[in-house]
Amino acid sequence: MMNTGIVERPTAQRVRDTLERLGTERDVWVSTAHPEHGPHQVPLWFLWDGRAVWMCTGGTSMTARNVRTEPRVRLALPDTFDVVLLQGDAEGFPAHEVSADAAQAFADKFGWDPRGEEGSFLYLRVVPRTVRAWRGGRELAGRVVMRDGTWLT
Repeated sequence: MMNTGIVERPTAQRVRDTLERLGTERDVWVSTAHPEHGPHQVPLWFLWDGRAVWMCTGGTSMTARNVRTEPRVRLALPDTFDVVLLQGDAEGFPAHEVSADAAQAFADKFGWDPRGEEGSFLYLRVVPRTVRAWRGGRELAGRVVMRDGTWLT
């Protein structure tokens, strides 16, 4: 692997950088799977509430159908050098059942409120169990920054 001159960050710095990105970025790649139809990956807007990732998708989308059958998901921020991968279980909330606070925070961030749209929408909440973060080859060895839902220091 090529050395890019990036200095290895301690775990505490990787956690801070990851939390900053979760709080400011807009898009996340969502990977789901279905036992009969295989893997599915799609980009969605997301909101980080300090503990969980919130997304919204059509109630009949492949993503919604997959998480109803298999809730385990992997999320990836869209940068192939400054990698952040999250794993957890997706919990679905129909638009009429999602907490008002979560729905309003989502609407405030994106200027779009799925609760007022025609058709069904499903909010997905993922509390990460594992988070991996690394920049370049030097950080591969210490890439786990959250284990069993606890940030490492």
